[in-house]
This record gives sequence, structure tokens and C-alpha cells, in this order.
Amino acid sequence: MSITSAMYSAMSGLTAQSKALASISSNIANSSTTGFKGTVTSFTSYINKTTTVDEQVGGVIASNTRNINRQGEIQSSATTTNMAINGEGFFVISDASANGGIAFTRNGSFSADASGYLKNDEGNYLYGWKLDESGKITASNKTSTDSLEAVNLTSIKGTPKATSTLGVEANLPSDAETGDSFTTDVEMFDALGNSHSVTLSWTKTADNTWSLDASDPAKSSDGTVTTGTMAGFPLSISFNSDGSLASATQDDGTGTMVSVDPSAISFSVGGWTTGATDSAVTLDLGTANGTDGLTQYASGDSDPSVGDWSSAQNGYAPGTLTGTTIDDSGVIRATFDNGETRAIYQIPIATFANADGLDSETGSTFTQTYESGAYQLRTAGDGKAGEIAAGSLESSTVELTDEFSRMITAQQAYSAASKVVTTAQDMLDTLIAMKR
Repeated sequence: MSITSAMYSAMSGLTAQSKALASISSNIANSSTTGFKGTVTSFTSYINKTTTVDEQVGGVIASNTRNINRQGEIQSSATTTNMAINGEGFFVISDASANGGIAFTRNGSFSADASGYLKNDEGNYLYGWKLDESGKITASNKTSTDSLEAVNLTSIKGTPKATSTLGVEANLPSDAETGDSFTTDVEMFDALGNSHSVTLSWTKTADNTWSLDASDPAKSSDGTVTTGTMAGFPLSISFNSDGSLASATQDDGTGTMVSVDPSAISFSVGGWTTGATDSAVTLDLGTANGTDGLTQYASGDSDPSVGDWSSAQNGYAPGTLTGTTIDDSGVIRATFDNGETRAIYQIPIATFANADGLDSETGSTFTQTYESGAYQLRTAGDGKAGEIAAGSLESSTVELTDEFSRMITAQQAYSAASKVVTTAQDMLDTLIAMKR
């Protein structure tokens, strides 16, 4: 090997170690960057061999690679919309809320912006599948990113729900006199979310037998204003000698009383003055021969009354969003002040055959390449896809102790290579001095 060749080999070493130092510097700078994947420097020797004199010229080539598949430590976060992926996969993001370029990231530092969109601290929008009211994905083709949209929380509105079930629990006093009557009130909602009050009248008609009638609904804020027409009453209710509920019969609309299941009695409300559609409601008074609904025991009072009264119905008025929760399958649920909880989005996990083949962009963002293979959209926990940890963040994979060790090695190798250059220069100077 000639002096010049030795100098070239040493220069390749200087270049390689400079590249390694650049990798180390970038890693250290991003040791606190959420979802950052550290780079490592690989060195490859090359030899130029000349067959005429069997001379071999050595050198080195350095290349930086990023271990994208490496899992960072998951740390808790006070922000409920922050997310981390525990396992393989990436969040799908875009630089725009619509019609933007699709990219992928492990940086789950998402929080709502002024418009309600979930964006991470790098300014990228989180994309997900929108869900219908039953919690199913609305998109027909879930395999394409075209099925996704930017997740927006403030665009979700609480919808009203008409009362369709009404359950009653109460003790009718067995020590009441035949002909005694008592009243209780229940609340109902129409399909537009308006609240109405219905008065139930309980009248003892014989031993172990009661009649139940219901008034037409009235405005909850003004009981003098009738708001609809009740149908399906009166009912006749019988009790066993041990106080348990025995059976129920209902007026079929022609004055004939027919036997009905006391846990599934149908009635309706029509002609709502609010403009709402007619309501069909199932009334649950309890199981026949059971004590899980109505009972008939002595009140023990000189002035008997309906005791242990409670009612429950499933309707509600329009609600205002009060918060969101995210489960480990990536389903975002909205909670409203009317008690409604509804699944609104599902966050997909994008997986790749070779995640290390992704192309690194600015920040912790990656784009698909030929080497990475095509993305596959999965639900969290499905196949290769990891699970989502809400209220958490994935920390950088950089380990400072490793980086300082690499820095010391690179510095020593750089110094040694520089000595070769200065020694070769001295040898060349000596050679030139011989000419003089």
C-alpha cells in the first residue's frame, strides 16, 4: 500500500467517525423526544484489489440506520388523550385535517386544538375510523387510509333518546283499605329530548289485587299542560299470598282485560304536542312470582303509603360533551352530561412487513417506502398490532450511557485516523526533502 493509499484509508476513517458522531449527537439531542427512535452507525470495510501487483487498498464506509421497531418505555401522562402503542405499529397522521399527505408516527402526544382536532406536539392530525351510533365503523373499505378522517371531538353532539323502557320497584301496602288510592310520578322523554311527567295511580280493588292507571303526560316544568295521549292503561295487578307479584292483565283497547307478562307490558304515547314521533314503551313491574319489582307487604303505618318507591327509564335529553375516554383497543368514547356514553371513533394501528424500511421525515414521522412494504390497517391488539395505552407516552429509545460509550469510541478512532494522516504527511515531506 502506498503512502497516498494509507492517507486515503485514514481519511475514510475520519469521514466514517464523523458520521458516527453526527448520529450520536442527534440521539443525545432527542433523548427526551416522545416516540423518537435512535440511530446506530454501521461500519463496512471495503478493499480495492489490483491484480497486477496484488495490492490491496483498505477503507471503511459508515451508514446510519434507525431501529424503528424498537419499543420505547411507556410512561404515564396526565393528558387523557395522550396515547402510546405497546407493541408493533404506528398511528396514522396527516399534516392537514382533510386531503393531506398520510404519514405514520409513534408520537402519541395528542391533544385537542382550538377546533377540537386531536394533534400531536409536532402539529400532525390523528386519523381514525368514525363510528355510527351503534359503535360500528361507518367506512365500507377499512383497508385504505381513505376510510379514515381527522379525529374531532367538539363536532360530536349528544343526541336525545326517547324513553323505551320504564322499570318500577315499589311496595304496595297490604294493610291499605279496599278503594284506597295512591299516586307516584315518573319522568319520560320524547324523541326530541323533551321531559314529561306521568302520574301513576295505584288503587286497591280487592285483597291482593290492585289497579294501575296512568295520566296523560304533562310538561315537567308545568304539570297543568298536557303534552300527549296515553294508551295501554289501566292494568290489573295481582299478588300472591306471600306478597310476591303474581300476574298482570291489561286493557286491550276494547275494554277486555288480557293477561300480559308483568315484566314486559307495552304501552304507548301519541300526539306529542312537541312534534315528536309517537313513543312505544315497555313497562317492567317485576318478574311473576318474584320480588324484584312490585311487592305487597304491610306498611306498618297508621296511614299506609307506597313504600320503597323507585323508577328507572332509559331516555334522556340532548347532552353536552363533558369528556372522552380511550380504551386499549383504541375506541374513543364521548361522555355527555345527560348520562349518555357513546363510541365515536376507533384509532387504527398501521403495521408494516419491515418497519425499519420506513423513511424518516421531520420529527418522529415516517412515510411508506418500497423497502417497508405496504401498510396494513388493523384494530389495536389484532395480529401484529400492539395495544393502545391511553394517558401514556412512549419515551425515546435513546440510552445516554450507550451514546457516551459510542462517543468515546468514535473520538478515539477519529484521533487514531488523524495520526495516520499526519504521519503520512510527514513521510511525504521526507520524500520531498530527498529531492532537495
